[in-house]
Amino acid sequence: MNLTQTIPINTYNDQSFEHLFKAHYKALHAYANMILKDLDLAEEIVQNMFLRFWEKRDLLNVETSIKAYLYKSIYNDSLNYLKHEKVKVKYQDFTKNTTSELSESAAAKIELTELQFNLRIALNELPEQCRTIFQMSRFEELKYREIAEQLGISIKTVENQMGKALKILRLKLVDFLILFLIGMAHYKDFIN
Repeated sequence: MNLTQTIPINTYNDQSFEHLFKAHYKALHAYANMILKDLDLAEEIVQNMFLRFWEKRDLLNVETSIKAYLYKSIYNDSLNYLKHEKVKVKYQDFTKNTTSELSESAAAKIELTELQFNLRIALNELPEQCRTIFQMSRFEELKYREIAEQLGISIKTVENQMGKALKILRLKLVDFLILFLIGMAHYKDFIN
């Protein structure tokens, strides 16, 4: 039987299919391995192609030689596999990055919420004038001179009260000091 001639595929029986498989398997495996650079994977691609060929032989209409059809099938299956792998890698990278960003974001939100809670408690424990001066300075971003004018006190009193507030807050928020400083620098409505 000449395998390069166009033969109706649906006329293949077990014996002729076995002959086709034995005649082309090694060369197709080598061809797939050349594309995929993986012997086991090349074997799987070739075996799957022959399996599909056998299962769908009644539906196939090969207009070129069987040999050309087999090589083209291996080529397409190999490229499809490689494309699929690229998509999988991109998806894995995307999910890995997204997951780490989400977990970092969630952790940051939890830390920020905890810091805000502890800051409110610490601020409420400050003496009233000390708390008022601190809030005007840090949250309303007023200068010491402006605070002194609004409250009718001296600039020196404002400086002393700010020093006192910062000392108390440092002691109460020692665990959150770094986050507090970053938060104060980056978030103007940090405490809202």
